[in-house]
Amino acid sequence: MMRTEAMLKDEGMRILSEHLGLVEAERFVALIMREPFDYTEWRQNLCDGMSVKEISKKAMDYQEKLNNQVHKQLT
Repeated sequence: MMRTEAMLKDEGMRILSEHLGLVEAERFVALIMREPFDYTEWRQNLCDGMSVKEISKKAMDYQEKLNNQVHKQLT
């Protein structure tokens, strides 16, 4: 099933809010709107030249950072 544009915007904002928090999600949207941004080019160059091991390490480090932020908020 193809999502409508409204459905896609709603789901995208929900996902951003869940992972970044509402304020950071709004900042992200404002940043994208403010600056010229080619998502496809950015995505293609995101891991350019990195090994799978390096990408995995970055992902694990990022997850640990998020976990630490949640822990700080709960304590």
